[in-house]
Parts: sequence; C-alpha cells; structure tokens
Amino acid sequence: EHIAWQGKHIATVVRNDYMPTKTTFITPDGYYQQAGFVVYEEGGQVPRHMHLPLQRHLTGTPETLLIKRGVVEADLYAMDRSFLKTVTLYEGDIIMLVSGGHCFRFTEDTVLFEIKQGPYTGLKEKELF
Repeated sequence: EHIAWQGKHIATVVRNDYMPTKTTFITPDGYYQQAGFVVYEEGGQVPRHMHLPLQRHLTGTPETLLIKRGVVEADLYAMDRSFLKTVTLYEGDIIMLVSGGHCFRFTEDTVLFEIKQGPYTGLKEKELF
C-alpha cells in the first residue's frame, strides 16, 4: 500500500503475507532507499561481487521499520503536518517512511527492526510538532 499526499510519497506498507513470485522492487529507481523482494529459484546463486564506492548526495532520512513482535499504530502526516491516516502494523509487517511526519503507539510489547539512512551525524535530525 503506497500512501501519498499531493503526489508526494509519504510511506509504503508491506503486509507480512505479501509474497511475490518474481523479483519486485517496491521503490522507484530514484528513491534514496531502495527496497524490494528478490526471488531466486532453488539452485540459483548471486555471483561473488563487491559494491563500488559511489558517492551519492541525498536530503532527508528515509527509514524502514520491520515489526518483529507486537502491534504498532502509526499515524502518518503530510508535508504540511496535516494528519493523513492511521495504519495498524502487525508482526512481520514493514513500513517505509519516505517523507512527511509520523508517530507511533504501541498496543503490545513491541520490537522494531529499524533501517535508516546514515551516517548518524549527531546533529538535530528531528523536529517535533
């Protein structure tokens, strides 16, 4: 489920039961954080490789959360800070937070696995509203 506001991507939710049959990326090529499902048949392999040290420039801090345990109510906000919707996330669900704002309420003991754009700068990176 892609959530947008005035043509701007705010978030994507991937439910725990989503299982593609072929390689499927859920983000466009131009996004700062690439995410997708890579599907291999039995016996397949990825050749030995290294990633080249490409320099990239980006603005913002996209983050992705995997709900390992528990239930999360995520409120999503538009770029103008207006409320968009609440999404309830369950064990195994993934949410990619691309832009806008968000907050979370935990209705059970919860463990999140978080991936976000680095490096961590130690600077003020959040604005509460």
